[in-house]
Amino acid sequence: MSMHLIRVLASLASTTTSPTPPNLVLAAALLAQAADPTLSGVIGRARNVLVGLLVALATLQLTIAGVRYLFAAGEPEQLDKAKRGVRAAAIGYGLAALAPALVTLLQQIVGA
Repeated sequence: MSMHLIRVLASLASTTTSPTPPNLVLAAALLAQAADPTLSGVIGRARNVLVGLLVALATLQLTIAGVRYLFAAGEPEQLDKAKRGVRAAAIGYGLAALAPALVTLLQQIVGA
């Protein structure tokens, strides 16, 4: 996996005319993160993926609920479905906000 990341970073560096220092810092951070095979590194990457998925799904749910609300045309059943969708999206955002704390608690329990 790290060789693939090195190739991707090398191709990005070769496509730009002059790499700026923030790009180099980002590349170094990505490379350091990919080269961390420890349990805490794996848990940290899993946390980042989990937060990303939760936020993406909550945003999708909020968008669907908003569209349902717009097209409800006063129908109580459709308005109720839209409100439940907004509530589910809020729960998703809340879980995404709590995920880092839960992973930290898990790391302390496991001892990583």
